[in-house]
Amino acid sequence: MLFANQVIALIETLDTSRKHYRLYEQLEVAATSIPLNIAEVQGQESKKEMIRFLYISRGSLYETLTLLEIFAMRKWINIERFKFFETQSNEIARMINGLITSFKQKMT
Repeated sequence: MLFANQVIALIETLDTSRKHYRLYEQLEVAATSIPLNIAEVQGQESKKEMIRFLYISRGSLYETLTLLEIFAMRKWINIERFKFFETQSNEIARMINGLITSFKQKMT
């Protein structure tokens, strides 16, 4: 949730033309989808469904990072800011992958 909150805070500080508002909205949706899908895992009874929501969460993480990279390419954010989010994304991906592996092991 901290990562999603940091992305939302970033969006609020951007000083660019709002003609790209759909990209801002997509970034916000992708970033918030990460913890929301992890939360959804808690409501599932089968390990298979839990894993499915973790894959969705990981996909949203990669979508968020891709959008942030586009923002860096457009110079809407600087490379240092992008690298900060990239580092955090890599750590979150490792955690999600660990959860997926754990649930898969419990299925066998």
